[in-house]
Formats: sequence, C-alpha cells, structure tokens
Amino acid sequence: MTRPLTLHPDRLFPSDAGQRDIARRLYADVADLPIVSPHGHTDPAWFATNANFGNAAELLLHPDHYVFRMLYSQGVSLDALGIRNRAADPRESWRLFAQNYHLFRGTPTRMWMDWVFAEAFGIDVQFEAATADLYYDRITEALATDAFRPRALFDRFRIEVIATTESPIDTLEHHQVVKDANAGGEWGGRVITAYRPDPVVDPEFEAFRENLGRLSDLSGEDAFSYAGYLAAHRNRRAFFAEMGATSTDHGHPTAATADLSDAEAEALFARVTGADVSPADAELFRAHMLTVMAGMSLDDGLVMQIHPGSFRNHNLWLFDRYGRDKGADIPTATDYVHALRPLLARYGNEARLTIILFTLDETSYARELAPLAGHYPALKLGPAWWFHDSPEGMRRFRSHVTETAGFYNTVGFNDDTRAFLSIPARHDVARRIDCGFLAQLVAEHRLEEWEAAELAVDLSYNLAKAAYRL
Repeated sequence: MTRPLTLHPDRLFPSDAGQRDIARRLYADVADLPIVSPHGHTDPAWFATNANFGNAAELLLHPDHYVFRMLYSQGVSLDALGIRNRAADPRESWRLFAQNYHLFRGTPTRMWMDWVFAEAFGIDVQFEAATADLYYDRITEALATDAFRPRALFDRFRIEVIATTESPIDTLEHHQVVKDANAGGEWGGRVITAYRPDPVVDPEFEAFRENLGRLSDLSGEDAFSYAGYLAAHRNRRAFFAEMGATSTDHGHPTAATADLSDAEAEALFARVTGADVSPADAELFRAHMLTVMAGMSLDDGLVMQIHPGSFRNHNLWLFDRYGRDKGADIPTATDYVHALRPLLARYGNEARLTIILFTLDETSYARELAPLAGHYPALKLGPAWWFHDSPEGMRRFRSHVTETAGFYNTVGFNDDTRAFLSIPARHDVARRIDCGFLAQLVAEHRLEEWEAAELAVDLSYNLAKAAYRL
C-alpha cells in the first residue's frame, strides 16, 4: 500500500501560531521571486547543448554527493549505485536508492528530494521500494520531453542567473555556446562562470606541474616563472570576465594568508614548482596567493570568495578508486582572526573590494566571523554552507551573526550544488527559514513588519545580486 507524498504549506515555519502567521505573510512576498544562484557547480554543458537528461539515476543520484555519501555510510556500494561504474544498471541503482530512502529522514536532502518529486515531476506517492519503478519510469519519461530540457527547466524555475565554477585551465567552450545563444536570440538564460584557481594555486593538487603547463599554453605566459605565473592569472581572469564571471572562488584547507615580499615570493615559487614540495611551503604559497588574488580582485573588480576548512579526500581509499567530490570531505576547525590578518592588513579597508567568507566551523560565527565582517569594509559573510546548508544550520547562522554583523554584511543565499533540480528546493528552504527568523523578531517587537518584509526580499534576492555584482 502506497503512502501519499504531500508538501505542507507551513513547512519550516515557526510552531508558534502568531509567528507562523507573520512568516506566512512575509513568505508570500518572496516565494515567487526570481532565483539568483551566484555560486554553484552545475555543468555548463547542460545549458550549452540543451540535451535531454538520460534517466532518473543519471540526473538525481549520480551527481549528488549528499545522496550517495549517506548511502555509502550505511554500507551501500558506490559501484552498485553507478558512481563511476558505467556497467551498473541505472534502474537497479535507483531501486537501491529507493530501498534506502528512509536513511534520509530528518535531513535536508529528504526535503530537497521530496520537493523535486512533488513539484518538478508531480508525483503524489512516497518514494520507497514499492514505488521505485513508478518513480524511475515517470521521471525518465518526463526527462525525454522538451519541457525537461535544461534550458526549459532553467526558465521554469525562474532562474535569473546561475554561476558555475571552472578552473583557469578550462577553455569555457560551453559558456561561449551559451553566450552565442544569448547574442543570437536563441535563448535568454544567463549562465556565467567563476574563477576557481585551486588546481594551479595549490602545490598539493594532483598534477600541479602539468596544470601549470596547461596554464602556460592557454595564457601565452611562462607560468613556471613567478612573474609569468602572475601574468597568466591576470590573463585568464580577464578571459573569465569576458565570459561573464563576476567572482573568484578559493577552496583552501585553511584560511591562512600571507603577504610576502617579491623576493620571498619568487624563492617560494621556485620551491613549490620543484620536484618535492614540503607541506609548510605548500601552505605558505596558498596563503600568499590569497593575498595576491585579493589584490587582483581590487584591480579587476571580481568578487573574491574564500571557502576554507575542509579536509579534502579524507578517505584515501575512496579517493584513489573514485576521485574527488565523492562525499569524503570533512569539516575542520578554522581560525580566521589570526589567519586573515596579513590579507586584511593589506586590503581589508578597501571598500571597493568584496571578500565573501564561508565556514564549515560554526564555532567561529559569533566569535570571529561576525566581528570581522562587522568591522572590515572589504568583508561579507557567505551563507550557511555545505554541511550546514540545512534548516538548523541556517537558523544558527542568523542567530549567531546578526547581532554583530547585521543582515547587510551578509550576502543572501547561494545553493552551491551540482544537483540542478534541487536549486529551487534549496532556495525555498532558505526563504522559509529567513521568514521564520524575521517573524520572531517582529513578534518580539524588535522589527516592524514592514521592515521584515523589506529584509525578506533583500535576503532572498537583492543582497546576492549586489554582493556578486550581478
């Protein structure tokens, strides 16, 4: 016997009746606002080719590490799920997902997936083993239609702009196709890139020297000399800006920054491009390059995002077998006060510079990040990120940072996802949580309702556009 799937209209609103009524009114004004997605990891090829997605597993299971990391934690084989295993039957992988869907109870993934099932595909029964084939067939059949091509879904979800994330050694040919489609009137969707230099900034990144060779080829500069290396970055940043980029993104293990002299930097560069790189030199080079990149952002206007504090590829066996981004990255404690001081001493007082800080260390919200962003003109706080992109994580973020940094030293919401269809679901969760938070402030007479209504629109739409210069 199947169970109904319904999305309650008051989900995530406060349980207090008075606050819930306020949240409903606030939400009504923002529910249908366009989506601004300024940072994420969707595949630009989807929008360039506009080809149909293949099947339910290919779209909803294989790209989403939130999904398969939970399954893996319970002993489900990634090979059986079809992760980098082309021999796996996608229907069987989907059935395995359905059999274990109960594992996601209480998680944000459950909310996002249920929204996709109910709102995107119109399914009205619960996802479970008994309905696995019904889901697979209905979703796969829908994906074969024009209404579920990437560009049609982009328009249907009211996405105003979406930023993908590419490295300096990406040629951005898919973005060029989208740009040409815009210019020719074929499609009006705005898909832009963001400059993620980790593969050529982190000496411990796999194939670092080979990546520098590719950087040299693409930029026409000698990326094996320090002066040529910096010129290569400027060259590629300018190219990314031509392709629509308004931001850079830096995913470092820590938030460490350094401000070396030219002579010190040249000597360090010679060491990190050598055959053997010490961990200390790798960390110092990453730290120095964050400050260098801040200076470049001041020159070219690209907003700088720093995403530190993840111990990447913690599971070495999994990394060796399946590669990056397979759910084995783990948050670590992160210092910001001392780590960022060299960069902030150089550029923190520049009002023309925007640096957006993220964290996976929630203990730093009230102690470090909110006071820093509440003081330095260059700093803004990114939203609750990754492991904390959840109702409780969003509430903790607002409650911990608002008293010191306010709302206007934050940048709204970004979804930071590879799972395309979850984007509207994630934005809906953020809007509901923010409206609930604002409703409490109104109920406590700390805000007038008209102020909360303005803030709801800002948090849902305006702040992201302003911060990312969109």
